Amino acid sequence: MQVARIKLSGKDPKELDEVCSEIKDIAKKFGINYRGPIPLPTKILRVTTLKTPCGDGTGHGNATFEKWEMRIHKRLIDVQADDRALRQIMRVDIPQNVHVSITLKG
Repeated sequence: MQVARIKLSGKDPKELDEVCSEIKDIAKKFGINYRGPIPLPTKILRVTTLKTPCGDGTGHGNATFEKWEMRIHKRLIDVQADDRALRQIMRVDIPQNVHVSITLKG
C-alpha cells in the first residue's frame, strides 16, 4: 500500500501542532494507519548586524551588535494513501505561514 508523506514547516510550533492534530483526527476517523508527527531538527537562521549605520560602534572603540534569529520548525507525518482520507486532508484549513508538501511513496 502506498504511503503519503506530509511535511509541515513554519515559524510557530503551536500552529504546526494544531494542523498535525487535525490530520491525526482524520486518519483515526477513517481507520487508516499513520506515523507521527515526528519532529525534525529546528533550523535556526541568524543575522548579526552593527547597531550604528556608520559602522563605528558606540564611539568608544567597541562595536555594538544586534542579533536576530528566526526558527523554522518542521514536522513529518506518514499516512496510508487512502483516496477519501487524502481528500479530507487536502481540505484542512492551513494557516498562512505554514508550508505543506505531500509526496506519495510506493
